[in-house]
Amino acid sequence: MSAPDAARPRVRRLPPGPPARRAPALLASMARDRLTVMTSAALRYGDAVRLPLGPKTLFFFNHPDHAKRVLADNAANYHKGIGLVHARRALGDGLLTSEGDLWRAQRKVIQPVFQPRRINRQTGVIAEEAAKLVARLRARAGTGPVDIREEMTGLTLGILGRTLLDADLGAYESIGESFEVVQDQAIFEMMSLSAVPSWLPLPQQRKFRRARADLERITAALAAERAANPGEDGDDVLSRLIEATAAEPDEAVRRQRMRDELVTLLLAGHETTASTLSWTFTELDQHPLVWQKVHDEVVSVLGDRHPTPEDLHRLTYTSMVLEEVMRLHPPVWILPRKAQQEDEIGGFHVPAGAEVLICPYTLHRHPDFWEAPDRFDPERFAPDRAGGRHRYSYIPFGAGPRYCVGSSLGLLEATVVIAAVVRELKLAKAPGHVVRPEPMLTLRVQGGLPMTVHPVD
Repeated sequence: MSAPDAARPRVRRLPPGPPARRAPALLASMARDRLTVMTSAALRYGDAVRLPLGPKTLFFFNHPDHAKRVLADNAANYHKGIGLVHARRALGDGLLTSEGDLWRAQRKVIQPVFQPRRINRQTGVIAEEAAKLVARLRARAGTGPVDIREEMTGLTLGILGRTLLDADLGAYESIGESFEVVQDQAIFEMMSLSAVPSWLPLPQQRKFRRARADLERITAALAAERAANPGEDGDDVLSRLIEATAAEPDEAVRRQRMRDELVTLLLAGHETTASTLSWTFTELDQHPLVWQKVHDEVVSVLGDRHPTPEDLHRLTYTSMVLEEVMRLHPPVWILPRKAQQEDEIGGFHVPAGAEVLICPYTLHRHPDFWEAPDRFDPERFAPDRAGGRHRYSYIPFGAGPRYCVGSSLGLLEATVVIAAVVRELKLAKAPGHVVRPEPMLTLRVQGGLPMTVHPVD
């Protein structure tokens, strides 16, 4: 090699993508239809795409090997990125947004609550709440459409209160609305990159401040109630958080930590499962033969009784349906990260400080790993077909160290609720209603899900 060649700087290949002049139009498209932008980018440019968005450039990687690199193999280099960092202004430093030592401490406090033995003990509680839901829905048969998304949100919030907090959240009537406002604000912070000052007296900001104050009031009340009446075994989230923050001398800091962790846990915990259940009943309505197979399996395994943990392993087809729903409609549709040091992914250079996106929504539709990827087909997840799939082609709960801590509870909850509803009821989309996805913190059904209720003979 000649001296001039040796001195020449190495050219680092960046992913392809639209030109920078398209940034304003691209940013507007992201605000309007994020899923279409991500899907179109992957189709046009391939598995690695550079997306210029005004002051930011996003590095979008859409191959299972890329997901493995970012989320597992080199996870220490990738902290929470664009969107979640900005959502911190709305959500605080809970388990979803925190980093480093704080995140590790929070995870250590929460992890024991999700041990399999404790989660299995919650099966009866979940079955009780699911039976109440079925009774409410049955009472609405013949009376017109019911908003199933709203029903699922209330159900999962109530279940989360009983299983994780040993508390009745139904006593706090405003909690659902306040969560909705906080989530809307978090998405606004994400899309505006926190460019709008929080002190401006805009209606949205005032509404958010009221909702945040309401959630602070509720979490303080929950903590005070638990401190005055400790649980028998002390293994619920409230008890563990009280114990973990007891040594904090500053009362304001202690309250803030409690609020951040509880709000994050409750929001992420109930919203993901509610979204998954909403999409499940949408797909079952659109695929009556699949509904019939689930119904027949549930009746065969359970008869007319509540499930036990052992029963859930026998609901094979029901689990296959749930997995396929989470493939097409992953509860967490995007995983933003920020590179702390430069890296190389798939042969492309990733600069230090780069905003990196892994998108389960598009990854789960990658044509190289999924045949007819847009087709709803639970048979993909038949036990005899699971072995040939790339481990990182299916990541509905993320992957690596930040794999969703509540995944086992979410799967248990969804399976029990699906079984309870399908055994006794058919839900049909209201005529004329168009079901559309809404990519918020989770992949929700946009604008509610009106469905009519039909008891099974």
